[in-house]
Amino acid sequence: MNLELKGNNIIDDNELPKRVVKLLMEKNMTLSSAESCTGGLFSQEVTNISGASQIFDRGIVTYSNNAKMEELGVKAETLDAFGAVSKETAYEMAEGVRKVSGTDIGVSVTGIAGPTGATKEKPVGLVYIGISTKDITNVRELRLEGDRTQNRQNSMRNMFDIIYEILIK
Repeated sequence: MNLELKGNNIIDDNELPKRVVKLLMEKNMTLSSAESCTGGLFSQEVTNISGASQIFDRGIVTYSNNAKMEELGVKAETLDAFGAVSKETAYEMAEGVRKVSGTDIGVSVTGIAGPTGATKEKPVGLVYIGISTKDITNVRELRLEGDRTQNRQNSMRNMFDIIYEILIK
């Protein structure tokens, strides 16, 4: 069992998604997601929780660049200049899904889960998670070291971590 210290609370990996959904309900806030490398894992985890329909509007899987542009409004210039796996793209994905859905929080993820797709500059395990609210949009870079399944799971877990951090501020 993995435990993580968050402020004065220790949160079990398995409890964090439930805690996030509960906090969103308590704060009467809504959530949407845009996923690339996780392929819907985050949305699946949220919708596994009873009552999540009160806070979760939608999850969009935008695996291709075209989908990122069409569904989320990611700019072609951003993709051309920085690539799909970049902080800039994660930023635009998070803002885009929040604006398209009209939710309080938009979260995004893009990365290289592996084992293929890496370059010297962008290795396997490079992941960017974006979070957008009406007040801020931030991106966190991760350097994960697992296999494809582990990298996808850890990316999804980190999406919940980032939302939790925003909610407890």
